[in-house]
Amino acid sequence: MEHHDNSQHHVQITAHGGKADVEIDGNPVDPRAVKAYSVTHLAGERPEVLLHVADRGGTQWSGMARVAVADLPDPGPAAAVFLEAIDPEALERAALARPDLEVEPNSLTKAMLTQLGEWARGL
Repeated sequence: MEHHDNSQHHVQITAHGGKADVEIDGNPVDPRAVKAYSVTHLAGERPEVLLHVADRGGTQWSGMARVAVADLPDPGPAAAVFLEAIDPEALERAALARPDLEVEPNSLTKAMLTQLGEWARGL
């Protein structure tokens, strides 16, 4: 049985860096309780905010909510697009110039993977 609650709540999200402060109806939400959020607004419909709740033993939620369970998207297609855009020569130069490059077997591969991870995170 689905419950249709037509009430709206004021949600304020203040993002700073890789973190965000979330308030619902002026009440702050424990930042450790939310691991992600998404905002969707389709034309002609009300905006929706989906909070991805972290698994915290002591966290309690109270009140009415429309609940949606989100599956994490498959990272494969995004990773493929990212890797296709990499210039092999630039990757090799960057990996060889890394101060943490060692002279052990597979160290160049390790340096390249570390470099790719940093580029993926925008570092």
